[in-house]
Amino acid sequence: MALVFSLLQKLIEIYSWALIIYILMSWFPNARGTTIGQFLAKICEPYLEPFRKIIPPIGMMDISPIVAFLVLNFASSGLLSVYRFLAA
Repeated sequence: MALVFSLLQKLIEIYSWALIIYILMSWFPNARGTTIGQFLAKICEPYLEPFRKIIPPIGMMDISPIVAFLVLNFASSGLLSVYRFLAA
């Protein structure tokens, strides 16, 4: 059981880093057109899309990735809480 929770935590951590890198790529021209950028778009956009539908951009700044990142961190914390509850 611990292995499953550990694996899920690690996958969430890796996905969080993928989101951060994908978001930072928007600061560099043509970075999302690269092979890495296209790969990250395939794995990050499906997760970010629902947040973009709910949260409108503020001026020229899109804050939906921040909210998406926070939700992912809350999920990770919740997973840890469930593991601690089941392990006790």
